[in-house]
Amino acid sequence: MLILQNLYGVETKVLNQAVKRNLKRFPEDFMFRLSPEEYSNLKSQFVTSSENWGGKRKQPLVFNENGVAMLSGILNSDRAIEVNIAIMRIFTKLRSFMMLEKNLLSRVDQLESNTTAVFKVVFEKLDELDEQLPVHPATRTKIGMKN
Repeated sequence: MLILQNLYGVETKVLNQAVKRNLKRFPEDFMFRLSPEEYSNLKSQFVTSSENWGGKRKQPLVFNENGVAMLSGILNSDRAIEVNIAIMRIFTKLRSFMMLEKNLLSRVDQLESNTTAVFKVVFEKLDELDEQLPVHPATRTKIGMKN
């Protein structure tokens, strides 16, 4: 939550309250709580206060990109609004890049198909020419210097 706290410019308790008030907006595939084992492993990597002395009493929430986008939409800080706008712009750009990539792939597929057709015709013509030669190329005597 600390990363999101810094991203949105609000305290962790504000994030938690916003999530509690809007639980319907956070299905399991948007957000989940760490298991005690995951939390314990995470805690061992960072210095945290003792749970007996005001430390975290339950495992923190974890958000994926959809959860982060939803969270930015329900917070009212100026920073959260800026982040939400930035996320929407990024999604729009990603969608346009995906459409451009799809268009380019379609064009490459068409070019590949056309090239294959052209090479097929070229090889067929070469085969026809090969059959029309008076002497088959394998039986010709080689011209040039001998070693």
